[in-house]
Amino acid sequence: MDNIYLLMVIALAVLAVIDLIVGVSNDAVNFLNSAIGSKAISFKKILIIASLGVFIGAVFSSGMMEVARKGIFMPGAFYFDEIIFIFMAVMIGDILLLDFFNTLGMPTSTTVSIVFNLLGAAVAMSLIKIGMDDSQTLADLTTYINTEKAIQIISGILLSVVISFTIGALVQWLSRLIFSFQYENKIKHFGAIFAGVCLTGIGYFIFFKGLKGTPFYDDIKNVLDKQGLLVILIMFAFWTLISLIIDKVLKQNVLTLVIAVGTFGLALAFSGNDLVNFIGVPMAAYHSYEAWAASGIPAAEFSMEVLAKKVPAEPLLLVIAGGIMVLTLWFSKKAKNVTETEIGLSRQGEGSEKFEPNMLSRLLVKGSIKLSDLMSAFLPVAIHNKIESSFKQPILSISATKAKDLPAFDLIRASINLTVAGILISIATSMKLPLSTTYVTFMVAMGTSLADKAWGRESAVYRVAGVVNVIGGWFFTAISAFIFAGVITYLMYIGKGAAVAVLLLVAAALLVRNYLAYKKKLDEKQLPVGLKKSESKTVQEIINESSDNIADVMKRASKIYENIIDGLAKQDAPKLKKSKKKITKLESEIDELRNHLFYFIKNLDEKSYRGSSFYITVLAYLTDVAQSLQYIARKSYKHVDNNHKPLKYIQVKDLQEIQAFITKLLANIEEVFSEKDFKKLKKIIQERKEGLELISSKIDEQISRTRKDESSPRNTTLYFNLLLETKDLVKSVGNLSKEYYVSAKF
Repeated sequence: MDNIYLLMVIALAVLAVIDLIVGVSNDAVNFLNSAIGSKAISFKKILIIASLGVFIGAVFSSGMMEVARKGIFMPGAFYFDEIIFIFMAVMIGDILLLDFFNTLGMPTSTTVSIVFNLLGAAVAMSLIKIGMDDSQTLADLTTYINTEKAIQIISGILLSVVISFTIGALVQWLSRLIFSFQYENKIKHFGAIFAGVCLTGIGYFIFFKGLKGTPFYDDIKNVLDKQGLLVILIMFAFWTLISLIIDKVLKQNVLTLVIAVGTFGLALAFSGNDLVNFIGVPMAAYHSYEAWAASGIPAAEFSMEVLAKKVPAEPLLLVIAGGIMVLTLWFSKKAKNVTETEIGLSRQGEGSEKFEPNMLSRLLVKGSIKLSDLMSAFLPVAIHNKIESSFKQPILSISATKAKDLPAFDLIRASINLTVAGILISIATSMKLPLSTTYVTFMVAMGTSLADKAWGRESAVYRVAGVVNVIGGWFFTAISAFIFAGVITYLMYIGKGAAVAVLLLVAAALLVRNYLAYKKKLDEKQLPVGLKKSESKTVQEIINESSDNIADVMKRASKIYENIIDGLAKQDAPKLKKSKKKITKLESEIDELRNHLFYFIKNLDEKSYRGSSFYITVLAYLTDVAQSLQYIARKSYKHVDNNHKPLKYIQVKDLQEIQAFITKLLANIEEVFSEKDFKKLKKIIQERKEGLELISSKIDEQISRTRKDESSPRNTTLYFNLLLETKDLVKSVGNLSKEYYVSAKF
């Protein structure tokens, strides 16, 4: 039986490595986004700088390890066999939860995850012990749980959300008021001082406060305590001088230095603060096993009071952990996926939005607009105009492709993001308080976005919905971590070694499944599919460039229609559901083309009004095609999913005859547009007429059947709906073909 505990410690070591990988994949967003979003530095250089910060921060993180040992529960109240189950449950729950969020591309908090996993597992084990002791009640839970410390940590995490957002918004608003969006000239005069202030804040709090609790801190402690103000002044003078040299001598933008140093510092602070989230529990388990193995006392009788003592961290383990984090930073594709979410929400310009509006986001935006209007009414006109001029953004007349390549935000905002987040995180680290770096960096970024008016009327409802979804995910993290870890702890206590083995296998299977599903999704995303946005300037260019889009839509529409009729005939609900998803994807791609209209029209030749009219008309017909398919798919799926009577044999045969015609028609259109031989469209227009006559004849036949022997109202309604919508589908593809035939010059 004793060997099982050694195997569990080994398993925890493996889980620590996995947790480092999934944890860094989620938290890389915290220190990479400002540099990536501003495009101040190349991506490779960003990774090099961040890697140095992560590695050094990992080596310096020993002061935070005590949180996992005694921050949430009273170790002396548990025996070794109980504590090892708690640690195992925490690691399994933490890994699966973080991997779930990584797969979704949502930034969550590794600190909240580990804290609530620890809390849930410890509470579950405490309730088991209370239930087995007749002399104890629920009131004795405080004997096992360090409620004071737990409340302090949880309240600190929640408070960090409000503080980070508020300070980020305030500092950014003041900075933008001073520098405006046309900051280049002002940076030449005041850039060195601004950079000096930012770098002093980053340097003092991260490079010195962040070292508190490490072996290096004792060497500088007295100087910082007695000469703190002098150190700050010296640092300010040093960084200002360096900034002047970079600006005046090297002729480089000093804000690039701020972003580089800030990325390094934030990566260092992240690693120093968050490494406990990944290896704190396995290290505590290892120390527990060492103490128990040396004692000779049975596992069920060995008190874990030893965890209350401070134990120096093993430097070698910290170095290994730092190395794993750096490798993850370079090779994790999920880290890039999570990064895209935050950059998308803080992006200054317009673009495709990842989140759909909800009722709460609409209410928040409406309330904010009214509050803003109210505040503006009380401001003197001169002050209001001054503020408006500072926040006025330059208008760029460029194509959508070039607009997409622009930085998500400028260097001023990137500098503020890094400075404010770095200072807040480092203050918490120096206080041994494991606040959420994700919460801080995310909310600072959202606060600066709000202050910068990145959430304009065009995008606010989508961005706010995204923030609400992310914050909702944080609460989901806390609740699910607490429940999940508690359930796993109970199962392990009941099933002992067998339960541990089964749970580890289940966890491994889920991780592999998530990885394969994500890889498949990523591969599909990287395939050269989807509709291409037009960058043409004349009608003829638009015709030639958009032909591939039309051919693609016809090919996909044909396959979708065929699958719908086949699924309806075979009463195959999964196939119909899959068809619904495919047409939804096609609809979203067409919507993207419609959203691109602004840039398309801006990019046209000055006199090419015919080009814009043609393109708008084509998009309208494509939308009609997609909507007809969506209606047919939705009605068919609903009919089968509700287990209504299947269509009659004659009805299925009629639909299959129409489907054969549709397949042939769409294949002919696809061929015309693939070969760009628009003369053949004349034949297509004639075929369209034949198709409409075919559908009309089937409608007449069904009317006759209904009058004589039809007995199912639902079947009749569905059949007529399918025929009428198919008729609209044929009309739409016919009108589309006619538009190209008339506009093309052979």
